[in-house]
Amino acid sequence: MKAQKITEHKSIEADGSIIQFVIWKVPTPVPPTEHGFKYRLVYIRNGERVVGFDNERGKGDHMHLDGGEYPYQFQTIDQLIEDFLSEVEKRRQS
Repeated sequence: MKAQKITEHKSIEADGSIIQFVIWKVPTPVPPTEHGFKYRLVYIRNGERVVGFDNERGKGDHMHLDGGEYPYQFQTIDQLIEDFLSEVEKRRQS
């Protein structure tokens, strides 16, 4: 089985910021994760990443918030998107 794209989204907001994400179902988990998904979600404002959620080989699930990198506990795709959009909304209100 090859990687299968589950969802993809990109929007350019009225203030010029970008919300973009793509999620794939992969045949084998990306080490050290144990789930079968590869994902990248990002919120860019003024050309800089403000919020990012992703998983990569060797690092696993993590998030980028305001220039810092933190572990992320993946549960489900729906929860991932909800958590991402929640972090984006916090920063859009400030």
